[in-house]
Amino acid sequence: MTYKKKLIEVAMPLAVINRESAREKSIRHGHPSTLHLWWARRPLAAARAVLWASLVDDPSAHPDRFPTEQDQLIERKRLFDILERLVPWEATNDQRVLAEARAEINRSCEGVPPRILDPFAGGGSIPLEAVRLGLKTFAGDLNPVAVMVERGMLEVPQRFTGRSPVNSGFDRQIGAWEGAHGLVADIEEYGRRIGRMVQDEVGQMYVPAGGVSRHGAETIAWFWARAVQSPDPSWNGAVPLVGSWVIVNKPGKPVIWVDPVVAHETIVYHVREGGVPGPGTISRGNGTCIATGTAIPNEYIKKEGMAGRLSQQLIALVVQGDRTREYLSPTAVDVEAARVDDAECWRPVGAMSTHSQYMGTPRYGLDEWWKLFTPRQRVVIDAFCRALDAVRPQIMDDALRAGMKGGSTLNAGGDGALAYSQAVTMYLAFVLDRAISRWNTLSIWDPSRESLAHVFRMQTVQMTWTFAEANPFSDYTGGWPGQIDWVTEALLHLPTSTTGETAQRDAQARIAEVDNFVLSTDPPYYDNVPYSDISDFFYVWMRRTLGATWPDECATILTPKAEELVADQYRFGGRQAAKEHFERGMKSVFRAAVARADERYPATIFYAFKAAEESKDGHTSTGWETFLEGILDAGLAITATWPIRTEMSGGVRNAGRNSLASSVVLACRPRVLSAPLATRGEFVGALRAELAPAVRLLQIQNIAPVDLAQSAIGPGIAIFSRYAKVIEADGKAMRVRTALGLINEVLAEVLSGEESEFDADTRFALTWFEQFGHNPGPFGDADLLARAKDTTVGGVAEAGVVVSRDGKVRLVERSELPSNWDPAKDERLTVWEAAQHLIRAVELSEIEAAALLTRLGGGLGDRARQLAYLLYGICDRKKWADEAGAYNMLVTAWPEISKLAAAASGSDTQETLF
Repeated sequence: MTYKKKLIEVAMPLAVINRESAREKSIRHGHPSTLHLWWARRPLAAARAVLWASLVDDPSAHPDRFPTEQDQLIERKRLFDILERLVPWEATNDQRVLAEARAEINRSCEGVPPRILDPFAGGGSIPLEAVRLGLKTFAGDLNPVAVMVERGMLEVPQRFTGRSPVNSGFDRQIGAWEGAHGLVADIEEYGRRIGRMVQDEVGQMYVPAGGVSRHGAETIAWFWARAVQSPDPSWNGAVPLVGSWVIVNKPGKPVIWVDPVVAHETIVYHVREGGVPGPGTISRGNGTCIATGTAIPNEYIKKEGMAGRLSQQLIALVVQGDRTREYLSPTAVDVEAARVDDAECWRPVGAMSTHSQYMGTPRYGLDEWWKLFTPRQRVVIDAFCRALDAVRPQIMDDALRAGMKGGSTLNAGGDGALAYSQAVTMYLAFVLDRAISRWNTLSIWDPSRESLAHVFRMQTVQMTWTFAEANPFSDYTGGWPGQIDWVTEALLHLPTSTTGETAQRDAQARIAEVDNFVLSTDPPYYDNVPYSDISDFFYVWMRRTLGATWPDECATILTPKAEELVADQYRFGGRQAAKEHFERGMKSVFRAAVARADERYPATIFYAFKAAEESKDGHTSTGWETFLEGILDAGLAITATWPIRTEMSGGVRNAGRNSLASSVVLACRPRVLSAPLATRGEFVGALRAELAPAVRLLQIQNIAPVDLAQSAIGPGIAIFSRYAKVIEADGKAMRVRTALGLINEVLAEVLSGEESEFDADTRFALTWFEQFGHNPGPFGDADLLARAKDTTVGGVAEAGVVVSRDGKVRLVERSELPSNWDPAKDERLTVWEAAQHLIRAVELSEIEAAALLTRLGGGLGDRARQLAYLLYGICDRKKWADEAGAYNMLVTAWPEISKLAAAASGSDTQETLF
């Protein structure tokens, strides 16, 4: 069928999207990632931008309204302006910007926006942003933890939006409660009640001295070291396994550390300030007996752990003083307070995965989830679970008194008192999950921040030799009150005007339940983390706290494993079997999606880019090629590829220097059934005919050089994928790897062809740079090259581009350029000089660069920008990272430079053009 091209298939303001995606990592309060931990969430900025751009028409889809290329550029600039205001975090609850974005969607969709489906919803970024854009949204995931997090974002707050709190403590004089504010008020109140209930029951375990902590200050954490019986028979006792004795290490402050003193067959721990910490006692799994110096092999430690003989020793504690934290040596009273009988506690059941890459603790005997907690932690968590059960009927009674009807349960779609009581305790269970991720023996103390770090600092369950035990009742790091604040703040930033629907299903089953949808998804990535293994950390406790509320999602002992789409060789019996499981499953999912999707809109698929996998023939990223091949085999044609970056260096000079996208977004359409065959020659011919204008459009849209090659894959692979097959000379079908190589070759031809637009001196400098960089080369070689470029070495030197001396020629370094250079007075002006001076100016400030661009004029400035693309490509191939970063920086900063230059000259010419 014929379709209207969408913005995402033609152009994207990548610089802004990447900047906001990277910036999002520094935003904590209110971000949905703080509602409940989930791994590898896509940035909201990227999800929002991709969804919007996949539904909004590109101007080229309306030649009647925008007949010329210039008309289309102007309209695209208008759309970019909306998108650039839509993606920042500040637009999350900006109803004016959101309304404008929704209106644009409605205009392109003729008043009937499509349904959005994400069958691999995970942490829920994509469906959440679809709901924020007012779209009918369907989500799904096989993992029950993910599904409950999605419900907490997409369904539950929307069901109770605009409700007043039901607890008796709120001010009845307050008027209307907008959004989730009433729900949040109840979570805060009942959360405080739970905290008081548990503290009354078990709080004495954390205050050892008659109700007042030692030194009159609140203890906020205890530091423990794992210990093992010394293999040296001359030492009768356990010895600590500590990687580092440092507790606090901040710039400009003396280091605080633990000094273990061995005396009289005991080890006493003293906290020191200043001085030099002693060496640790374990490294790479192998230990040393601190008492005798005897080696403690890793195999011995594992054997002792598997026998249940690992113990722990209290080495320090931290108390909250007056505006500062104080670190104390432990006493016998502190040690005794931690001795708790947990025999009556509820314990989660289910063995941990033994995946050697992601699960570090089972090899040391910590092979069941309950073993990751101290007895004191198990007692307090059990008390919080029972308090949740106790407060639920209180909430229901208060809701009935406030005028709610009883109604049905939350999982049955109820919105009365019963469902409301379950909703409030659901979020309180999320609070407890946040707490549990800190109240365990894998949480550590961060010496640079002086705070507790939760268990999932990486996407693994990694063994720790020292850990920090938080005070659950503290208002400071890791305590219950603080976890309430994180959850409620996140709730207040969720959209409540539109409701999404989620379900625990595998992807194919979820696709079968929804018809005529637009697919936007972030699928599993081949052999990446098996999230079912690590998510069991939360699930075993969720079964206890939420099993009655969500019985279907909590029906299994552990999260489903066999159906998970991940190439896990440990789970599926070898590398080849795992590969086949993943590829077969993924192909089936995308084929099912093609059959049921709304063909008017492109599917958008995120691919998580890992570090390039170098192969013997110099190609990169085998996983990327395999992924593309799978998409094409499923019957999809790729119409665009966009690199989305979530890691950025700070500062103008470093902007955009990283060369690896965190994700690549693919826009895909179903391939037409009548797609023709093509020969290799026909494919290359089509590339040469069509790639040049596509690349020029990317440059006009200011795609950074670091992103150009990846972005050019879009139009290139679109040509490849519109054929049923491309036939090689031997009659075999061309592989994606070969096609990618040809696309890169033609891209290099396209960029090299731009050289003809430069002056002769610049053409000389470009070729000389590729051969010698900034190193000197023989005069004879320079003379031959200059003649070929229709110039002379003397002329290039006169232009200030090279230095010729003692039979050697080298390019002038940017640091050698005259600081008072005036292009109007330069009698031999070159594009090379313009580019180098612009880079030096932008390193000082964008205002300096804009002033220089104003003097250069738009034409020469544009050629300098084109030269930066070419020079970046040379530097990238030569692996000259710093020099590549300089040229990438110039292009990345160009929109702002142009805007400032236009403002200074009183013209919008430069801003309109770029």
